[in-house]
Amino acid sequence: MQSENPIISDFVKLMNSAAGTLAGVGREARDSAKERVREMLGEMDFVSREEFDTVKDLAAKAREEAEDLKLRVAALEAKLSQQS
Repeated sequence: MQSENPIISDFVKLMNSAAGTLAGVGREARDSAKERVREMLGEMDFVSREEFDTVKDLAAKAREEAEDLKLRVAALEAKLSQQS
């Protein structure tokens, strides 16, 4: 029959408690770091992917319209120069 030493038993309980506490501290530190990163990113003026794509499409459309207008102006200038 094995006898249980109360000192060893108390030490094992203490180590189990310390391990649980350390795990909790680690989780808390990780969560705190994540929150700080979210706050820093939130303060920066980043745009969403959808907003970026929308503005990109608008810019492409504006470039196309500018090219069309250049061609129209060139055609009108050519027409004017022929009339003079």
